[in-house]
Amino acid sequence: MKKFRKVLDGLTVGGGGGGGTLAAAGVCPVYSAGPTGVVVSPRDTEVQENLTSDQFHICKTVRHGFPHQPTAFAFDPVQKILAIGSRTGAVRILGRPGVDCHCHHESGAAVLHLQFLINEGALVSACADETLHLWNLRQKRPAVLHSLKFNKERITCCHLPFQSKWLYVGTERGNTHIVNIESFILSGYVVMWNKAIELSTKTHPGPVVHLSDTPRDEGKLLIGYESGTIVLWDLRSKRADLRFYYDEAIHSIAWHHEGKQFMCSHSDGSLTVWNVRNPSRPSQITVPHGKSQRDGRKPEPCKPILKVEYRTCKNSEPFIIFSGGLSYDKACRRPSLTIMHGKSITVLEMDHPIVDFLTLCETPYTNEFQEPYAVAVLLEKDLIIVDLTQSNFPIFENPYSMDIHESPVTCTEYFADCPPDLIPVLYSVGAKHKKQGYSNKEWPITGGAWNLGSQTYPEIIVTGHADGSVKFWDASAFTLQMLYKLKTSKVFEKQKAGEGKQTAEIVEEDPFAIQMISWCPESRVFCVAGVSAYVIVYTFSKHEVLMDIASLEVRLQNEAEDIVTPEPDTISPFPEPAPPPLCLKSRNLSGSANTVTCEGPLKDSIPCLSVKSRPVRMPPGYQAELVIQLVWVDGEPPQQITSLAVSSAYGLVAFGNCNGLAVVDYIQRSILLSMGTIDLYGSSDPYQRQPRSPRKSKQFTADNFCMRGLSNFYPDLTKRIRTSYQSLTELTDSPVSLELERCKSPTSDHVNGHCTSPTSQTCSSGKRIIASDGVKANRRGPGRPPFRKAQSAACMEISLPVTSE
Repeated sequence: MKKFRKVLDGLTVGGGGGGGTLAAAGVCPVYSAGPTGVVVSPRDTEVQENLTSDQFHICKTVRHGFPHQPTAFAFDPVQKILAIGSRTGAVRILGRPGVDCHCHHESGAAVLHLQFLINEGALVSACADETLHLWNLRQKRPAVLHSLKFNKERITCCHLPFQSKWLYVGTERGNTHIVNIESFILSGYVVMWNKAIELSTKTHPGPVVHLSDTPRDEGKLLIGYESGTIVLWDLRSKRADLRFYYDEAIHSIAWHHEGKQFMCSHSDGSLTVWNVRNPSRPSQITVPHGKSQRDGRKPEPCKPILKVEYRTCKNSEPFIIFSGGLSYDKACRRPSLTIMHGKSITVLEMDHPIVDFLTLCETPYTNEFQEPYAVAVLLEKDLIIVDLTQSNFPIFENPYSMDIHESPVTCTEYFADCPPDLIPVLYSVGAKHKKQGYSNKEWPITGGAWNLGSQTYPEIIVTGHADGSVKFWDASAFTLQMLYKLKTSKVFEKQKAGEGKQTAEIVEEDPFAIQMISWCPESRVFCVAGVSAYVIVYTFSKHEVLMDIASLEVRLQNEAEDIVTPEPDTISPFPEPAPPPLCLKSRNLSGSANTVTCEGPLKDSIPCLSVKSRPVRMPPGYQAELVIQLVWVDGEPPQQITSLAVSSAYGLVAFGNCNGLAVVDYIQRSILLSMGTIDLYGSSDPYQRQPRSPRKSKQFTADNFCMRGLSNFYPDLTKRIRTSYQSLTELTDSPVSLELERCKSPTSDHVNGHCTSPTSQTCSSGKRIIASDGVKANRRGPGRPPFRKAQSAACMEISLPVTSE
């Protein structure tokens, strides 16, 4: 702190009156006005030498992962940036790898619609609170420039033509409002629903579900109503030019680039093509996934087609892309996206429900051949982009960290200042494990500029997941990049139907979920603890190996015994031997590990999961060195592991749970230490800091435990107890002296808890017990086992003289 103060003093003295040193260091000098209006230089101001809590506020620097509950997205085909809105009011703007910006509406209302002002660095968002917002993206931190509130109508759709200053807003009441995008106020021009439909029609057409300008004439607006009514409105003459009627509800409309026809998607799974010259009936009706009838009847209805896009190509057949529309007899099929190109129909099944999709085209102009090259699909938990330039329609490899929660994250660890060669090594190994079938082209969203900056140290984030996988992420840059993925479940046998009852006692599902992580980046030794009470030790290798997986079973369970207070005539003056330590058992499947066994039968000494007994081929990267499993004890499942640590310098791994602690040598594959929780806080604790007499035995006795427990709370009382305890030893004629002599700590004549002399015993007070008295004290029924933990009576006897004072 003194050095820090000297630095501040040097800055104030050497500032030169104008703060030149601060400015040269990249710090903007601040000048404050005094009470008389005189400018005060930094050297005259008092330097605050003490740091306050305000200088240690937690600040969010970056947000990783997929947006939570996405609702809408938009794409700028010129700037090539993507915006995603969510139900929580957040807006995520993505560009090239490294370009990632997060904004949030102050109201927190769900984002329903997004529209880019193409190539202008602005974005329009419509929220669930019936408010329109205009965002300025031409600054480092995007901000809202204008907001417009709709008081009486709910916004259902928006449309902003390319290079237009008019924003068209459709509402639930069927009206269409026009907003000036420059001033962001309503223009007063409203297309009322009762003027758009025929006067003879008295039925309300429903909410506005589609708005678009015709490709050939910007002065005409196509309005689609939910009931099936479509109106081509002339903005100049303020009247309807054409009206189209269909008996099925409309979900979306897409124009052909020539502006002579458009396509509609309906709730019965059909697609209709309408010609502007013949508005009376559709020129074509198709049900892409419907079964055709032999008698020429209409095909069976299918699920609604929620959205359709009609994109033309100059040298090939047009693309018709839509979501939904599958037949009802395939109810178990996953959400799908259908791509129709000429006579071929390709159905792409998705892992999650489809929120929206957009076709990425070469040109922003709607009256030209669009030449689509990709389609972006926004799912509830993922973002994928399909390559349309290849016949098999592969997907692009996503450079963003969208799949962090591909399997739910169960634990995370952060490692800073890692060895500089660690990230390249993990990346090179992880690149070999990547999935095949990705497009060979670059990620198509390439907008924005990314400043690499100066990163002084490498950072790595490790995440454990519910499916047993572990992911290593490079966090040195602004965005996360996955380096390597490890699947820990591969060391275990697959559970068949009806098996896994042992695991079900611990966890209801996800038996391979990662609970704890311990990693040494320098030695690259990696340990994980799973929810099924196991620990896996991994070592890093650049070569593929075929090897057996070594396994070690540990019996780590408390065997608590009831405390029994014996009768006076059954008390033995000789202390019983201490209970044996927790039983350990080791099993090695490869046959190369040491075996530690315990005599005596074991009940249900089986692990929760079965390690593979056959040789396993392990690819380059992290390879399983040892699997340590806790076993069942007396029908009780092992408790989950709550702590884990690895020491690569000594080749040790330590883990514990509520029952105790175990230390394992993973190189020799043997158990070095196993202690119960009670032993950790008793006299057998190897790290006991209290002074102990060299004449005392290491046996855990109840009087020591009682004294230590009382001394923590009543130091004066324990002092009196010790004084009374010592005075009692000199009262040899007292009727309780024999019992007190029995409960004292054994001396050097005792070996392992047993007295070496059958006729005499040396006591802590230097007295001897007469042989006849010893026989009386040792009186016990024939064949009756000795009482264990009988020393507990000593604490009760010691308290008697204290209460009599």
